[in-house]
Amino acid sequence: MTRRSLFALFFLAAGLTPMATFAGGKVDDKTVVSFHLETDTNENPKMIFPLPVDGQTRYFRRLPEVVTRDMKTFRPFPSDAGGYGVVFELKGNAAARLTAVTTANSERWMAAMVNGRAVDAVFIDKPVNDGKVVIWKGFTAVEIQQLDKLMPRTGETKKRG
Repeated sequence: MTRRSLFALFFLAAGLTPMATFAGGKVDDKTVVSFHLETDTNENPKMIFPLPVDGQTRYFRRLPEVVTRDMKTFRPFPSDAGGYGVVFELKGNAAARLTAVTTANSERWMAAMVNGRAVDAVFIDKPVNDGKVVIWKGFTAVEIQQLDKLMPRTGETKKRG
């Protein structure tokens, strides 16, 4: 091999090393929770997604109203549908935002997503003023353990993870 081909081979290998490093990385073990507000079908089709709720296909905004980083604490409980449900207490600004959203959108649905999958939907019948939001079903024991690494449980000051 010539010196020039060795030089080219070195840079080719060096260029592929970061891709191999990222491909061999560990899978993200964070649980992502989001709440999406029901919307009309006349909105931009790229900005909404369909979901069967209460026997009908309803449409929800892709942009969430509340996400994991808005949550201060959580409390899991066994769900009647199997698995776990969770009560989340929101941080101050997120709690105020949820109050405004639920006040302005009475008689609509809010879908709960966990790691990109729809797990539950709640009907907004009155404003949420206490800063707490509930997902009644759909969490696994592994996702509860992952939440323990992200935030403390209700009544505790430190994360368990």
